[in-house]
Amino acid sequence: MIHPHPSRPSRRLALAAVACALATPLLAQALPEDASAPARQLVRWATATADHQGLPFAVIDKPAARIHVFSARGRWLGSSPVLLGAALGDRAAPGVGSKPLSQIRFEERTTPAGRFVTEPGRNLRGDDIVWIDYDSAVSLHRVRSVHASERRGERLASPGLRDKRISYGCVNAPAAFYDQFIAPLFGQARGVVYVLPDTEPFASVFVAASAYQ
Repeated sequence: MIHPHPSRPSRRLALAAVACALATPLLAQALPEDASAPARQLVRWATATADHQGLPFAVIDKPAARIHVFSARGRWLGSSPVLLGAALGDRAAPGVGSKPLSQIRFEERTTPAGRFVTEPGRNLRGDDIVWIDYDSAVSLHRVRSVHASERRGERLASPGLRDKRISYGCVNAPAAFYDQFIAPLFGQARGVVYVLPDTEPFASVFVAASAYQ
């Protein structure tokens, strides 16, 4: 029997420590250069603590109107602009999920912030969607216009952040991006979506993540 050299376990531990030390900076660099500081901090915390529980996850950065998608192992896959609720606000209005669209007041058209466990589903038209908050009827889906005058496709292409606020609360992603990154990961099984706040402090919504350095 060949016995391992006594120095090998300590060497392996040293190499593992170096790898762990390098992992966080490399992960932070994987995001696009224009990713916001709160988005980067949330990703570092979620991956370091395994808060996403081994599920694919996404960060929806409401102030930047962008989504960042990650694999179950925390590898960044892609980012895209998105359309969001027309009204600023980080909480869903009580009972909004059971109202017809025609009865949802402007101030109720918010995209709630927080951590959500998603599930695949379908809307009333039979289109595949990803439920972010089922009770509030907030989902992630391909961009589509309720009225042609909304110009949702043009809004997605616009650099203006105000142009991105148009929906009743749902998150609209470009169809090609949805088909490539959302449907294969979140459209088949559960995932985790973190929605950054646009009116409340980051630390009040993501307490643990705000303390992580």
